[in-house]
Amino acid sequence: MRSPKSLIYGRNPVLEALQNHKPLDRILMHHTISGENVGDIIRLAKESNTPIVRVPIEKLNTMVRGVHQGIVAYGAIVEYTPLQDVISHIYDEGKTPFLLLLDGITDVRNTGAIIRSAVCCGVDAIIFSEKNSAPIHEDMVKTSAGAMMQITFCREKSVSTIINTLKMNGIKIFSSDLKATHSLLDIDFNTPCCLVMGAEEKGISKVTQEECDQTFLIPMVGDFDSLNVSVAAGIICFEAMKQRMKK
Repeated sequence: MRSPKSLIYGRNPVLEALQNHKPLDRILMHHTISGENVGDIIRLAKESNTPIVRVPIEKLNTMVRGVHQGIVAYGAIVEYTPLQDVISHIYDEGKTPFLLLLDGITDVRNTGAIIRSAVCCGVDAIIFSEKNSAPIHEDMVKTSAGAMMQITFCREKSVSTIINTLKMNGIKIFSSDLKATHSLLDIDFNTPCCLVMGAEEKGISKVTQEECDQTFLIPMVGDFDSLNVSVAAGIICFEAMKQRMKK
């Protein structure tokens, strides 16, 4: 059990962080919490678009050594930029957007490794939804080997909001799928696109599946068809980079 530097816990410290406009990645609250300062914390969190996640008390007890009073917050290590602002900036620079949406990936090390590959392969921005994503803290920074400081991050309220913004800006949505008929090598990554990576156990969400413009298989030798999500993301991003470098 440990207390990372990015954690803020206790009602008054969390409230003060919000009042002083300190960026928070998210707030974890015991699901039955009530009483002093709770209403103000919830109100200020909504005003600053800071996600609140309800969790059992056991979760909070494993996160910190001190008295948390039913509330723990992750201090934000990175700043989030609105997705539309990022897309507009990419187009204004005369570039073709290449974005990466992490849909339901909650493992910190996988996320850090994916970010590392994304930076190396020229991804313009990493997109998260407020729900079902890994909090960004020191462990993720270490796994990414510092790559997190070299890429833009976006966080929107829901996957549906993200997809709508992508569609409105003419950005195609691509994802790997074991049932797909096309190969990764058949996909044109020179078009404005967003690659979606989902959790290893569940894959991408149903909402995203229905909105994908193209799905594909990663070619593999033999009958083995399972890759770690961070490895799969690295392979796909490399293929996209290779195509774009030839353009």
